Amino acid sequence: MPTLLLDRPPLAQIALAVGGPVLLGVLAGWLLGEWGAGYWGVSVVAGIGGILSGMEHPTADEAATRGFFSGMVFGSVILAVHAALGNTAQVKLSHPHAGLVVVTTIAGALLAALGGWIRRRWDRREDRA
Repeated sequence: MPTLLLDRPPLAQIALAVGGPVLLGVLAGWLLGEWGAGYWGVSVVAGIGGILSGMEHPTADEAATRGFFSGMVFGSVILAVHAALGNTAQVKLSHPHAGLVVVTTIAGALLAALGGWIRRRWDRREDRA
């Protein structure tokens, strides 16, 4: 199991909790206007990252909180980069586009909660052994 987020140095906590969603959001925002399959691919990677990030928390509810904010950052950065570049989206976006942020926020919370749930079950199994 990965090291708990709060057991890491403060700069590592910030890099993982904020830097990851920002970097993936920048890449997804750029790909949104360039290559639809690439955009979806980065979105899948972000989803897997959401589950793995949840495994850095001892409980599903703590993980869901992180996932909520990480998903919000991810979706917001996608839209900000896409708007700054001003190109045409290669995939259909909701109208208004802020719906994307709602989806990424909810998905982030749910996927991270899944990771936290997996971590909790693993820790309980280790305690019994």
